[in-house]
Amino acid sequence: MNPSQKTGLEKVKGLQGQAAFYFPKGDYMENQANSSEHQFSEADRAAVYQAIFSRRDVRGQFQARAIPDEVLGRIIMAAHHAPSVGFMQPWNFLVVRSQQVKQRVHDVFRKASSEAAQMFDGSRREIYSRLKLEGILESPVNLCITCDRERTGPVVLGRTHMKTMDVYSSVCAAQNLWLAARAEGVGVGWVSIFNERELQDALGIPHHIVPVAYLCIGYVSHFHDKPELEKAGWLARLPVDELVYFDQWAQGPGGGEALAEQLRLQQASIRERGFKA
Repeated sequence: MNPSQKTGLEKVKGLQGQAAFYFPKGDYMENQANSSEHQFSEADRAAVYQAIFSRRDVRGQFQARAIPDEVLGRIIMAAHHAPSVGFMQPWNFLVVRSQQVKQRVHDVFRKASSEAAQMFDGSRREIYSRLKLEGILESPVNLCITCDRERTGPVVLGRTHMKTMDVYSSVCAAQNLWLAARAEGVGVGWVSIFNERELQDALGIPHHIVPVAYLCIGYVSHFHDKPELEKAGWLARLPVDELVYFDQWAQGPGGGEALAEQLRLQQASIRERGFKA
């Protein structure tokens, strides 16, 4: 069969190499006329996408060995270079290594998790009770990313009408940190089952500072091939082409069908390669 005659999953199965999803060969080769002089090399682009698709929320496979300060420093520096509304950089990074402090935070988690379990019914409550939802005590480093909503004053460029953009900026810092950690072979788990005021008190955070992301960080025995909640039967990855609208809410592709087909092919290629991302 001529490569140009292949369709759908046949093309996906025919892709070669670890970078196949990102830069497929043959009739899927990137058109040079559409390339950018600013793009990364093929290997560097593949590494970025690999970090994205192989990132996992780590809870139960932390190792005790310490993270070298130079590695932790690079990870935090990546977080500090996240985009922020009005360049206000609203974040702080509270590094927790004390087992005593971790225990206080864990106590806050346990209380909230017990409350959360009662919010689910039937099989969901039973699954919830079996899930490992944090690695607070096991991970060598805990880190809380916060948002100081008053950092640059009451009027912030870009936050004049959408007031939550500063909090979203701190979320971007968390994502930067997560991807950098994955590239370093370091696992990260985001714990969000807390009463906010109790978490602030456990960490001595002033009440006007918002705790955005409480992260458990450390080297791990392994990264799962797909998200743990998916493996546990909680939820499955949604088809991305069904989540993309065109020009108006809930409007189909119309003339954008080529993009929808690319999304279907790319999601299929990820599954073929085993990332399950």
